[in-house]
Amino acid sequence: KHCGLKGAPTQRVNQFPSRAAMTSSIFRAAVTSVVAYLATADSGDEACQASGKGCQGNSEWGKGAEIYEYTSSANPKMSEVPIRVFGPELHQQGPSRVVPLDASADLQLPYAATSPNLLASFVRVLAGEELPTGVERATSQMFYVIRGQGRSKTRAGELTWREGDLFVLPYLGNEATPVCAEKSQCVRHSCLEDSHYGGCALYWVHDEPLLKYLGVVPDTVRRFEPTLYPGDIMRETVAAISDLDEHGHVRNRRGILLGNPATSQTKTLTPTLWSLLNTLGAHASQEPHKHNSVALDLAVSAGQTGKVYTLLGRSLNADGVIVDPVTAVWESGGVFVTPPGWWHSHHNNGTVAAWVLPVQDAGLYTHQRTLDIRFSAGEMELLRSGTSRGATLPERMSEAVPPMVAGTIMTGHM
Repeated sequence: KHCGLKGAPTQRVNQFPSRAAMTSSIFRAAVTSVVAYLATADSGDEACQASGKGCQGNSEWGKGAEIYEYTSSANPKMSEVPIRVFGPELHQQGPSRVVPLDASADLQLPYAATSPNLLASFVRVLAGEELPTGVERATSQMFYVIRGQGRSKTRAGELTWREGDLFVLPYLGNEATPVCAEKSQCVRHSCLEDSHYGGCALYWVHDEPLLKYLGVVPDTVRRFEPTLYPGDIMRETVAAISDLDEHGHVRNRRGILLGNPATSQTKTLTPTLWSLLNTLGAHASQEPHKHNSVALDLAVSAGQTGKVYTLLGRSLNADGVIVDPVTAVWESGGVFVTPPGWWHSHHNNGTVAAWVLPVQDAGLYTHQRTLDIRFSAGEMELLRSGTSRGATLPERMSEAVPPMVAGTIMTGHM
């Protein structure tokens, strides 16, 4: 129990290094031994083939080997996705330009990104001018018209648009004639008119950061076709959804998911991108929920100034209340970032309805069955019963779902 010589004062003696220091030393030594083993002097082709020692290829490949102790490294410390707010003033003034909503410094990435997988930008085009936007290797590009009327020319053809429209483009390859020199997947935007700030504004989101992380380029075969979602039809479809659910209760959410024939199983905008047009009525609140995807939320219309906001927090208590929340106040035409796994709820304390268009990398998560979206009501039941749901797909997902809660509301619009 105690270390000491007979007859001498007994005392505790700490002769051992800390667990962390010891673990670090052990694995530094292990890696050093591996590299030394692989770097053994070449003893000839026959010896290399017989023992594996001294082989030049093994020696070079071994220099990149790193070994980590499991329990201390299974959940590595990484830079977090920050809560960020990007105001509408970024696209309301100044010359024609692209304004990346860049958080790469926070994410510790060597390329522009708003979240690990996506980059969002504001595109401002002065009335009567043109502006190219370009990426080299995104599989999906989404453009939402914040303001104005204009047209966009792509390798797949030309599209006219107005406020509220949304369109998506796949990787179009390099065979068709390019429309501009701004990188291979260039789109040329023209603003015809804008009566508010002298220039059209687009919200542009693509998945090039994901492909840069993977070090890949898209297949030359289109994964989906260019698709337009007219703003008036989207708003009319939302308005047609009843305020009451099938049980006669006030519906917690009134919104539409934007799908594509190429994503019939995930019901997402593209294979990687997910989007929802959602309205928040006067004096309404949408209860907390969370998901593993990152949300890049565009406040399409913020209702009464300062009256609409989102609460975000890491934890939810047994009463369904977000613990120590951060408040993100909506601004019309502004964007805020919701980190993955954070509980968040939307609130409208004003008298005017608000609209929000979140864009997420949830297409990828849904395909992987790892989106794990959870709502506070279901989580409260689990917390109060002392249980924890581990499955990413709840059993009730296999049950039949009534109309207007899930399923196809409309297909096609032209």
